[in-house]
Amino acid sequence: MRIGDAAAAAGTTPRALRFYEQRGLLPPLTRSATGQRIYRQADIDRVRIVRQLLALGMTVDDLHRCADRLHLLTGDTLPPSGRPESLCSSTDGIISRRLAVLDAEIARLTGLRELLAAAIDPAPPRPDRAPGEPTGPDAGEVAGDAGAVGADAGE
Repeated sequence: MRIGDAAAAAGTTPRALRFYEQRGLLPPLTRSATGQRIYRQADIDRVRIVRQLLALGMTVDDLHRCADRLHLLTGDTLPPSGRPESLCSSTDGIISRRLAVLDAEIARLTGLRELLAAAIDPAPPRPDRAPGEPTGPDAGEVAGDAGAVGADAGE
């Protein structure tokens, strides 16, 4: 199968296939007499696996470190558990490092979200206020003003 057909079958682009080959994520490909790459079904399956692992948050560099074991995943989908530890569980800790990086990024994004939420609503909700009642700094003044108006009217 030629590169355009292989890319379509794998759900990617010819450029991505060349990139995966260049980075060592695909085994050396057979070439036609005219030098064109020839993809087998096993190559298409490998590309699908690579794309699934990338979608899980692994990087191309992560996969390059365990490329010599990608052939252990047969078919075009990850095992049912969706856990590639057996693939990349060597002493270099690829999965553990990637999880640590993702956890750090989640913590960073959570902090940013909290800052943004605080900028939108700077006053935290007070337990003595009913839901939907004003919570801003002027909320007490509005209630106090209403009382003052009523007091003035009674005089």
